[in-house]
Order: sequence, then structure tokens, then C-alpha cells
Amino acid sequence: MTTSRRTPQIKWFSCYAIVLFFVGSCVKPSTSFLPEFNQIDLLIENGFIIDGSGKEAFPSDIVIVKDRIVFIGKTKFTNDDYKYRIIKKIDADNRFITPGFIDLHSHGDPLETPSMENFLAMGVTTITLGQDGSSPAVQDLSKWMDQVSEKGIGVNLAMFVGHGTLRNLSGIGRSNLISDSKMSGMLDTLNETLKYTFGLSTGLEYNPGLNASLEELIELAKIVGKNNRMIMSHLRNEDDDQIENSIAELLEQGRYSKVHIAHLKSVYGKGRERAEEIIEILGKARSVGIDITADMYPYNASYTGIGIIFPTWAKTIEEFNVAKIERRNELEEYLINRVNLRNGPEAVLLGTDPYTGMTLSQLSHEKETPFEDILIDLIGPEGVSGAYFVMNNELQTRFLIDPNIGISSDGSPTGFHPRGHGTFAKVIEEYVVNEGLLSLEAAVYKMTSFAANILGITERGQLKSGMIADLLIFDASKVKAIANYTDPFEYADGFDVVIINGNIARENGELVEGFFGRVLQPNLYNLAGLAFL
Repeated sequence: MTTSRRTPQIKWFSCYAIVLFFVGSCVKPSTSFLPEFNQIDLLIENGFIIDGSGKEAFPSDIVIVKDRIVFIGKTKFTNDDYKYRIIKKIDADNRFITPGFIDLHSHGDPLETPSMENFLAMGVTTITLGQDGSSPAVQDLSKWMDQVSEKGIGVNLAMFVGHGTLRNLSGIGRSNLISDSKMSGMLDTLNETLKYTFGLSTGLEYNPGLNASLEELIELAKIVGKNNRMIMSHLRNEDDDQIENSIAELLEQGRYSKVHIAHLKSVYGKGRERAEEIIEILGKARSVGIDITADMYPYNASYTGIGIIFPTWAKTIEEFNVAKIERRNELEEYLINRVNLRNGPEAVLLGTDPYTGMTLSQLSHEKETPFEDILIDLIGPEGVSGAYFVMNNELQTRFLIDPNIGISSDGSPTGFHPRGHGTFAKVIEEYVVNEGLLSLEAAVYKMTSFAANILGITERGQLKSGMIADLLIFDASKVKAIANYTDPFEYADGFDVVIINGNIARENGELVEGFFGRVLQPNLYNLAGLAFL
């Protein structure tokens, strides 16, 4: 009887104990380390941090909550913290932790290739589009940017508005004469678009931008300066005998706004001394208050449309068709001289089907036709794109190691040139590890905080508490740029973990499902410090 009367009490006590156990297991243990955060989304331990400022690497852990870095230093988490509060932990195992790279000049269509994996694979977490004077041909660029946000994008995007696009939208097109009303319309559209873009891009070597006068460019620069934005310029002519005049034209614009030279090069210029002369021009401009910077890519071949080697009076189909009939001999002579000056037809590698992978020389041999006739009768100024081996390694290397020149790929997911898949990896592999021309800290600085400062991005590009968590984990000795001119679409190797806005986007060579990038807007922050998207 005694046993039967006590059995319900024992059962009740057992159930009560079980309930207490499960309730207790759901209660966050007390902690003295970062107690303000109930949950730690990502802890990276045992790494060497290169923070993007140029300072030497130092051993540290890093703590991320949501999309922010909340702590850098030696963590003091308890076993209970690891069990209850920390959602994911990565052992960096003495690898480097750096900010994600920022590509100062890039291309692509995120509505067509939203993952942008070529950039992620080489450590790029932020790209810039709308370059060389060409942005999407829409009156309200913000609607296009909204489309990108809604569809999703694998990297962060800093958008520029193109000067050539503005010309077309305002009805100016290729005209040399601009009415007051059309000029006012273009300036008004620019003024409005700069509220949510990072600046104006110009492509003065291409139509319709090549028709712009200095007076027009200065009026545009005044609007850019008023909005505290920048001009990203593909110079009017990158040939060595014209580069100084082209820079001078940009410096005139620099009296009114911040200016930047996209993919700095000296076509057929040679030697370190020539590079020093150009660097000195930029230095003197800065000494008198002009805010000018530049970027470059670490390859000695450019890549663009074949129209780059045609004269200004035969760049469009309409102009070309007239020149082919009325000025054929003159056109042939121009093309012969131009191509030979640029290292000959063997230095032109075609990147558009059906000629992809052939040099102009090889195509000429196959067709048993002089290369100038191939250009006129088979290709035309808008027929193909290609790589042009026109740069001197000694000269370009001097540009690359200059502290006031950043890094860009000028590449895209689809361009037939290795720069779109290899640039940032090649900087580390060749110039840091193999040749020792840059320290890893200096290279990271160029590709992170230096680039962020140029663009006016305030919450990325450096690892410190409060910044957005765009970062990389890698062993510098294992970073490889695999893409080459024959196989330009090979992904870079060695960037083990790529984190964007606090999310792992690519890990151990595999893309993580989902789009973690954001369409960025400058200087639009709410009181909580979060970017409006």
C-alpha cells in the first residue's frame, strides 16, 4: 500500500525534473565576454589579420554578428558559449584574414550573370559597373538597380552613370553641337542620378563620348563636384605620345571634382623612366590640390572592341561605310600604321566568335588576305573584341607598385581575357609571393581600404569593429591565378573562404547557394548606421 500511494508522487517528481532539464537547456548561460550579444553568428579563430590599413599582420580572432564585425582580438569564450551562443566557428589555422577586395573598374551584367563567381573566386567582394561612359540605357537608373537587388547579386555593387549613356538619353548622341536645352537636360539627369551612384564614368576613346569638348566635360565636372562624387575616366587616348594630353584634359576637370584614371597604361610606351614621368605628372597635380588617383590591372594586354584601332572618322558603321568607299586607301594606310605601331597583327588576339583565340595575323594567314583588308572587309569597327599586347612590362610594373595607384580587373564574367578571372590573385601570386615587389600588407591595402577611400565607401575595406563583414581567409602561398589568354575563364584558386555581409558566399572552391551581395548607395545611412538598399 505504501508503495502504491508513493508511486504517483515519484512519477510527478520525475516529470518535473525532466521539464526543468529541458527548460534549463534552452536558457543562455551567463557570460562575461561580449554579453551584449545573445548570439554570435560567426567566430573566426587563430588567424593573422591584415586589416587593410597597411599595418603589419597580427594574430587575432574575429567575431561577427549579423553583417557586422563586433570584435577583433583574443576571444575569451567559455565552453558554454561554444555550445549555446556560437552558431558557426571557423579555424583559420594561421591563415590570413583580410577585407574583401574592391575592384575599382569592372564589367558585367548582373541580370544575366548574377552570381559573379569569377570575382568571388579571386577574392573580390565589391565591383563597380557603369564604366567607360556606358551604363544601362534607362532614364531612371535607380529602377535598374532595384531590379538587380530584387533578383539578387553575388557581390556588392557600386554603380556609376555613364557619360555616353547620358548623351544618348538626352538626345545629344554623337553630336559636336549641343543646344542649351539638351545640355541642361543632361546635367539635370546627371545631378539626379548622382544622388544614388558613386560618380560619372567617361569613355572618351569611344562613341559617343569622343565627341565631347573640354567645355562640356567641365560642366559635367561641376555637377559631379557639387554632389561630392568622382569622375572615373577612360582617357581620350592612351597612346604614349598622347597620354600626357589626355591626363591634362582630365586634370582640367579635376579643378571641379575628384578625378580618377581608369586602367592606367601607356600604349607602346617603354621603360621605368617613362612610368616615372607619368607618375610625376600625377604627383604634381596632387601637390596643387587636385584629387587624382588611378588604377591598373596586372596584364600587358588590354581588351576592348576592335574599333580601338580604327580612326575617329570610321568608328561607327555609318562613318565606316562612307570611309570604305570614299577614303579606302587612307583607311588602309591608317590601319597598317596603327596596328604595326601596336606591335603588329600578331599582337591582336581576337575574342569573339567565330575568330575566338586567333590572332589577327593567324586570321590573315588563313584567309590569305592582308590584315588591313581583313579589318575592312571581314570585321569592321564593331565586328569583334580582342586582347591587344601593347604594354611594356617594366613600365606597367612601376605603375603597379606605386602607392597612389590601385588595382582593377577591367574584367567581366564573359570577356575573353584572363584579367576577369585572375587579376587579384595574380597580384598576390606574382608581385607579392614570387617577386616580392609588394608586401602582402601593401597589396591588401591597395585592393581594400585604398579602393574604398577612392570610391567613398565608408563601411567596407578595413577590418575593425563596427565595419561590414566583407572578408577573406587564405594562405598567400597557395593563391594562384590560373586563367591565361588561351583559357581565360579558369577560376582563381586559394581564397578558401569569401564572406560577404557576414555570410559565407564561397568556401573551399565551391559557391554557396544564395546571393549575399548588395547594391550599395553612397552617403545614405540611417541612424542605426545601416545602408539603405
